[in-house]
Amino acid sequence: MTVAAPDIAIEVKGLTKSFNGREVVHDLSMQVKRGSIYGFLGPNGSGKTTTIRMLCGLLTPDSGEGTCLGFDIRRDADKIKRQVGYMTQRFSLYQDLSVRENLEFVARLYGVRDAPAAAREMIGRLGLSGRENQLAGELSGGWKQRLALGACTLPNPQLLLLDEPTAGVDPKARRDFWNEIHGLAAEGLTVLVSTHYMDEAERCHEIAYIAYGNLLAHGTVDEVIAQSALATYVVTGEGLGALAHELAGRSGVDMVAPFGTSLHISGRDHAALEATIAPYRSRTGQHWQHGAPSLEDVFIELMSRTRDNFQ
Repeated sequence: MTVAAPDIAIEVKGLTKSFNGREVVHDLSMQVKRGSIYGFLGPNGSGKTTTIRMLCGLLTPDSGEGTCLGFDIRRDADKIKRQVGYMTQRFSLYQDLSVRENLEFVARLYGVRDAPAAAREMIGRLGLSGRENQLAGELSGGWKQRLALGACTLPNPQLLLLDEPTAGVDPKARRDFWNEIHGLAAEGLTVLVSTHYMDEAERCHEIAYIAYGNLLAHGTVDEVIAQSALATYVVTGEGLGALAHELAGRSGVDMVAPFGTSLHISGRDHAALEATIAPYRSRTGQHWQHGAPSLEDVFIELMSRTRDNFQ
């Protein structure tokens, strides 16, 4: 396989993986730039985590090839692992050790020179000063998240894997977390993150939508929305529940979804959609407005036409 360009962190072709005879990732090819934040979205059980693990050599594909950080994902898995930080959804540090003790332990585990100094520097960077002697188990969700991020990045990895890292964390803590991730990416760290939050997806430089093993869309947020070719109408007013029921499944209507006090109606066949909704647009008590599809519109529509391969 040709060597990836210096500005490419990951380049893979034709990755396929099955478990117990069931294919969970099918013929996946993609490229991730160094210093970028690449988001993975899709339904639960759709192969996101399996994909991420194959991309960085943590899981061997059944077929396909690729490089990660300049190393072959098949032959050089051990070399890749030394350059990877992995933060899971579940807090995995020692609850009965303090913040400082956890970071010093990680530093020693990875052979970091002067572990106490490295721990102090990370405590300062992540705003944990004053909490260094607090037991990890006593921290709130947001502070645990910061500590976990510090532990993952303390050995100075080139690639960071985040598996739904902000589940159960309040909005301010999530925003602070993402500000730190963007700071790390600006310093050259490449980040792969799986998430279910649309606002987090919009914070990524590029995103990929994976549904039941298949890569359905990828690119920047604007590119993914444009590729969907969705036409969307936003309806406000009375009787939206009944309207949603009437339009669901009609010709040209690929998605009907309530958003607060409005209803989003979308379709890829613009002519069929216009023909179907025409009789409804003159109803009194309802206001129809043509709108740009949101990222959430696109993902709901993509989910509506995918089949769960575990059913």
